[in-house]
Amino acid sequence: MDTAATVDHVCRHTSSQEHTMRRLLLSGLVLAAASASAASAQNPPAAPGGGIKRSDVAGTWEIKTDSGVASVIRVSPNGKTWTLAFAGRKPIALRVIASGGDSIVFQAGRFPSVLRPGQTVTRLREVGHFNGDAVTGTYEAHYAKGGVLNGSFSGTRKTK
Repeated sequence: MDTAATVDHVCRHTSSQEHTMRRLLLSGLVLAAASASAASAQNPPAAPGGGIKRSDVAGTWEIKTDSGVASVIRVSPNGKTWTLAFAGRKPIALRVIASGGDSIVFQAGRFPSVLRPGQTVTRLREVGHFNGDAVTGTYEAHYAKGGVLNGSFSGTRKTK
């Protein structure tokens, strides 16, 4: 093999290796960027000041809706257990599904309707905006027979 052919072969071989290395490096960078994007989407940055914590709203809250329904929401001292009670009824478990800033979103499953006798609420979702010992917010009740009731509520914390 002559010298020119050897140099040409080595250059093509080196060029091929460089091309492969560049592709691997680029693939690695793309994967790293995608992984970082996915991680930041799953763990969004905290709200300024850290946002509200469930334990911040511990206590007994007396609530009144725009439709005139009164209820009591109880939040355990550690903020992990929430219940909703209507007069003369057993408490209904609430589940916190999101929180941020001054707001907490909580939800209840199936229970007999207070406003529509004989009907069942399949899901009640509420968004409460807490400010010290006061809360205001909105609710959305879905009924088994169809229909959705939207409204607002307000209340005050009676005990901590």
